[in-house]
Amino acid sequence: MADTQYDVIVLGSGPGGYVAAIRCAQLGLKTAIVERELLGGICLNWGCIPTKALLRSAEILHYAQHAKDYGLKIAGTIEADLEAVVKRSRGVAKQLNQGVTHLMKKNKIAVHMGEGTLTGPTSLTVKGEKGEEKLTAKHVIVATGARARDLPFAKADGKRVWTYRHAMTPPEMPKKLLVIGSGAIGIEFASFYNDMGCEVTVVEMLDRIVPVEDADVSAFLEKSLTKQGMTIMIGAGVEDIKVSGNGVKAKIKAKDGKVSESEFTHCITAIGIVPNTENIGIEKLAEMDRGFIQIDPYGRTKSKGLWAIGDCTPGPWLAHKASHEGVTTAEAIAKELGNKDVHPHPLDRGNIPGCTYCHPQIASVGLTEAKAKEAGHEVKAGTFPFIGNGKAIALGEADGFVKTVFDAKTGELLGAHMVGAEVTEMIQGFVVGKTLETTEAELMQTVFPHPTISESMHESVLAAYGRALHI
Repeated sequence: MADTQYDVIVLGSGPGGYVAAIRCAQLGLKTAIVERELLGGICLNWGCIPTKALLRSAEILHYAQHAKDYGLKIAGTIEADLEAVVKRSRGVAKQLNQGVTHLMKKNKIAVHMGEGTLTGPTSLTVKGEKGEEKLTAKHVIVATGARARDLPFAKADGKRVWTYRHAMTPPEMPKKLLVIGSGAIGIEFASFYNDMGCEVTVVEMLDRIVPVEDADVSAFLEKSLTKQGMTIMIGAGVEDIKVSGNGVKAKIKAKDGKVSESEFTHCITAIGIVPNTENIGIEKLAEMDRGFIQIDPYGRTKSKGLWAIGDCTPGPWLAHKASHEGVTTAEAIAKELGNKDVHPHPLDRGNIPGCTYCHPQIASVGLTEAKAKEAGHEVKAGTFPFIGNGKAIALGEADGFVKTVFDAKTGELLGAHMVGAEVTEMIQGFVVGKTLETTEAELMQTVFPHPTISESMHESVLAAYGRALHI
């Protein structure tokens, strides 16, 4: 059994773990990373990246099928090759996995493949191809992530009942798909399979889809998805699922309380996540809440030398939040080890953007209008529709809007909410603005390039103060 000493060991190599390891190495710390499956974790291999590759294929199919709207003729039948679409997605994931492998070598980070188990705050064992290794460090960062939550009455089998992981490598194209849950994961897969020609039903137990978003965004998206042919059931719940060789039979309780049975070929469960904190020796070393590791703003647990980041800690459970935490924690560790040149800043959860890559896309940061009012703010809110934006009309993407929420007394930007083409690429402008504590004055005085969809951002700010120019 080898005994290896490091400055920092990172348990888990997802977007939190591998970024933390890189930052530790940049700061001159002898660093190791432990991974039981694939470098890059869920995000790069089974989540964010390959999902976006699938959605890109569906988007191209959508445009090809609507070529005549752009004055184009495409001869012959346009259809999806599911096997080729999945193969492309897996190729993208493989490329990113190889990229992380390269980054580990470039930064001289030791990689230990195997199951890691904490034996103390700063020590662990790794069981892998090399047998059992004992690793020790001055500090350990737990970044073990999370996995999809199963229904209590229907465990995902990969055949008829899927999680996001099964939905990315489907054994066959579903003909009639039930999606349970309308958060980012559920809506993205609903959008993908709908664009691929599947009949899709979405069941959401709350009173609107994408419930964490602004109510105006939820309403717009529901209307858009319904127009695309989806069946959306809000205030509804799936009470039971019976699986057979031909599909699933779901007992669904509608908003009016009536219960009916419907048959589907496949079902995707997207009802939340479970942290990967069982059987890693963490329970006695850190405070836990429903399996999530409790940390301070820098990632510290109650045990000296033991830190945690990412989806195994309290939400929001987003890859970019995990990466940011990874940098913060790495710098906090370096500071504790005597580096006087680093100045870690705790994460401001109010400035974390959210992006959902359905069709149309949605993106947001900060407080919704309702949450701002609940928090006691006197609010000024402005909305600008894409139909008033020249670039959106030229692109044939005039469905959507930008909404901004300000404190009426101070002009502080409290939140921004978007739905439409490429809004996930635009939201960062408002994220930077919030981080810099901007007010409506700076945003009004900012020159936005023309013609761009981003001009809608400017107009929404103007609209909040009764000054919109193009509507």
